[in-house]
Amino acid sequence: MERRHHVFSVDLLERYATKGRGAITCMATGNDVIVLGTNKGWVIRHDFGVGDSYDIDLSVGRPGEQSIHKVFVDPGGSHCIATVIGSSGADTYYTHAKWTKPRILSKLKGLVVNAVAWNRQHITEASTREIILGTDNGQLYEMAVDVKDKMEKYIKLLFELKELPEAFTGLQMETASVHNGTRFYVMAVTPTRLYSFTGIGSLDAIFASYVDRTVHFMELPGEIPNSELHFFIQQRRAVHFAWLSGAGTYHGDLKFGAQHSSPNGDENFVENKALLDYSKFSEGVEGVKPTSLAISEFHFLLLIGNKVKVVNRISEQIVEELYFDQTSDAVSRGIIGLCSDASAGLFYAYDQNSIFQVSVNDEGRDMWKVYLDLKEYAAALASCRDALQRDQVYLVQAEAAFVAKEFLRAASFYAKINYVLSFEEISLKFISIGEQDALRTFLLRKLDNLSKDEKCQITMISTWATELYLDKINRLLLEDDGALDSNNTVYQSLIKEFCAFLSDCKDVLDEATTMKLLESYGRVNELVFFASLKEQHEIVLHHYIQQGEAKKALQVLQKPNVATELQYKFAPDLIMLDAYETVESWMTTKSLNPRKLIPAMMRYSSEPHAKNETHEVIKYLEYCVHCLQNEDPGVHNLLLSLYAKKEDESALLRFLECKFGKGQPGGPEFFYDPKYALRLCLKEKRMRACVHIYSMMSMHEEAVALALQVDPELAMAEADKVEDDEDLRKKLWLMIAKHVIEQEKGTKRENIRKAIAFLKETDGLLKIEDILPFFPDFALIDDFKEAICSSLEDYNEQIEKLKQEMNDATCGADNIRNDISALAQRYTVIDRDEECGVCRRKILNVAGDYRMTTGYMAVGPIAPFYVFPCGHAFHAQCLIAHVTRCTNQAQAEYILDLQKQLTLLGAEPKNVSNGGLSEEPLASVTPMHKIRSQLDDAVASDCPFCGDLMIREISLPFILPEEAEESESWEIKPHNHPSQRSLSLAV
Repeated sequence: MERRHHVFSVDLLERYATKGRGAITCMATGNDVIVLGTNKGWVIRHDFGVGDSYDIDLSVGRPGEQSIHKVFVDPGGSHCIATVIGSSGADTYYTHAKWTKPRILSKLKGLVVNAVAWNRQHITEASTREIILGTDNGQLYEMAVDVKDKMEKYIKLLFELKELPEAFTGLQMETASVHNGTRFYVMAVTPTRLYSFTGIGSLDAIFASYVDRTVHFMELPGEIPNSELHFFIQQRRAVHFAWLSGAGTYHGDLKFGAQHSSPNGDENFVENKALLDYSKFSEGVEGVKPTSLAISEFHFLLLIGNKVKVVNRISEQIVEELYFDQTSDAVSRGIIGLCSDASAGLFYAYDQNSIFQVSVNDEGRDMWKVYLDLKEYAAALASCRDALQRDQVYLVQAEAAFVAKEFLRAASFYAKINYVLSFEEISLKFISIGEQDALRTFLLRKLDNLSKDEKCQITMISTWATELYLDKINRLLLEDDGALDSNNTVYQSLIKEFCAFLSDCKDVLDEATTMKLLESYGRVNELVFFASLKEQHEIVLHHYIQQGEAKKALQVLQKPNVATELQYKFAPDLIMLDAYETVESWMTTKSLNPRKLIPAMMRYSSEPHAKNETHEVIKYLEYCVHCLQNEDPGVHNLLLSLYAKKEDESALLRFLECKFGKGQPGGPEFFYDPKYALRLCLKEKRMRACVHIYSMMSMHEEAVALALQVDPELAMAEADKVEDDEDLRKKLWLMIAKHVIEQEKGTKRENIRKAIAFLKETDGLLKIEDILPFFPDFALIDDFKEAICSSLEDYNEQIEKLKQEMNDATCGADNIRNDISALAQRYTVIDRDEECGVCRRKILNVAGDYRMTTGYMAVGPIAPFYVFPCGHAFHAQCLIAHVTRCTNQAQAEYILDLQKQLTLLGAEPKNVSNGGLSEEPLASVTPMHKIRSQLDDAVASDCPFCGDLMIREISLPFILPEEAEESESWEIKPHNHPSQRSLSLAV
């Protein structure tokens, strides 16, 4: 197999890494930093991140040979701790990446530090925070260093093994923030035991509490060259651990999210514990135990001899073996150990002079197979990288369930397979063994896994599943006669499941095919259900009506997406099934046209109904007419016909008297056909209604004649309705009088008394002489004496009133004649300083500047003028000019025409006084007088300043159209035109 296919690969990083400072004894890594310790007391630091390295000699000032026992570096590569051992004892030093000189930790004088637990969650480049050191004599120390102080903040003893004093060889720490402080979890190993410490608070308080309680530990006795403890870090959090012990590699998962209590009260965060036995890796008779360990996400790297065996942590199988290219002088000692860099995700191995890098290439790519072999299917699916891998996991599960005859479970897994097996192969598996239920389950699950774009497959599978459902229902009915009972839960649940399936697949199932399937199996209820889903409301309505379930049908019609035409189509059947519910439904549906419901209402009305039963059609029509203000004549005619058929005529009369137009301008007062109403009422013998209709049609004579057959009082009321036509009203009352007189059957005197009493009811419209012809010829005049005398007295009073009116008219005529005579003698006094209202010159000035108006004659030298009762005076010529200018064009032309006629007549009349009044008798009026009188009426009928002319002038514009040119001449224009030039004159 080519190397690129291997998960783990080894490369030589550096051949002579100590630069001649001795042989490598220990190594530590972190964040691309490698720190080496040599047998000559040197610490060599390689920083591959910045490409730098430097050496520190810890043997300075120490006699004899010195060797670095252990070196430790934090995950960030900044802090380093090293222990040097020589003939003079052991010393531990701390140094920082930026320091050139290490700092000896004097409190640890003589102690050999074997392990260091770094506080990964809180450590920074500037401060180590709390760290724990494990020594060779079974002691744990807490220490902290702040770089700026150039020395340790403190070193204090935390814990000491007293029961079994052994060296601490491995140490790890994990912290987590909780609501009441920081939780510490410390794991430490000796050659035979694994200890765990946990608590909330400071480290010294936590370890101090173990004085009073038992320390939790796991003991695995056995010899091991080097007992190691490792945490695998993922996203700065420990997720699992491994302890290289003498009995095997003890490992497990670390779950710090949930708290688990151990029997002794401590909280234990270890889960899925297991022990990897070394006997699996024995190559000879004697089992060779690993000398070093490193852990990755899914594998253990075990250093056995001069090679590394990579063991899968889940399957505990060796997956690879790594070999190293060592120099001849290093082969004898072999590979010393392994270490890992959690930050960089790399592993290292080292011998006495070389460093090897172990790289990992996608170690989780085959983990799905590992989990699958172990039948951990959930983990296998979580580890799959593509659909093909997932298919293989599903296939294994499906085959296992199929073999176990768990066919429904197998169907669910088969439905998830897309590539490994075809749809047809899987279907045939179930068909061949007659497992219809499993096949149906497979189809349903397959539908869930198909994408929306695979419409053809979805439709075909859905149809097949429908047929399988129907077949299952039929088999249940055939096998069990009591399947239809409501107590049969199997049948009922299957029907419920089938309906849910139809509801889910209504958009993908072919409508016609599904309908035929349901019909062929006789599943009427399911057919109706599916039709409802597909909005085939007509099928649903037919079914409910056949079943007599009117309420359900009406509920369907009330749905918003149901066509209104279905309301009209099924109305006749529904109203016959349940008239009350149907009408209530109609009344709540706003979009209905009542005219289209008339056939249904006619069908209901044709059926016999009990007297006390509410007529639902009448109720609905009243709702339409009164609440909806329906104006359809058909609706009104139907309601009227139903009223006419009722024995009680009161509702019919109220309907006829109601003004449905509500007095709208230009609108009718009713919408029914009066001729149809009249025929109907005559047929049904509703005489009072006929009287009302005759009256409404202005056929008052017919109304009164018919009313006399029913009730004379009604006839009188009809006669009183005629107010505009006095003759017709009198005629109607005469008809009533004749009927009253003819109907009286008492004694003659009693008849005459009643007739005279009837005359009083007419309010004087009829006289005794009007009704005398209705009495028989042999009636005696003495019987009418009182009535005749009363009538004559009335006539005498009328004659006296006429005489008085004639006298008043004569007196009025005399007064008018006297006023006319007085008018001829009326005069007005003019002040000598009186001015003309137009020209503002004095009225009585000599008329030298005026041309005498034709038809007027001045008295002496004074020009003709007009004086009005209000006091205004005008020269005749000024007044004519002013009125002509201010009046409309037609009036002005009329005045000018009168002036022209006066001019043509020539001479003026003789006795003309100022103001144009003549004292000649009316008989001597000449044509010139007549024209001049017309001219006076035209110009001097009222004062131009106080009369209508002044009021009309308010609406005239200030600038008349003919004055536009003069108005434009007043416009302000610029002085200097752009084309003008200015000339400067020299002085």
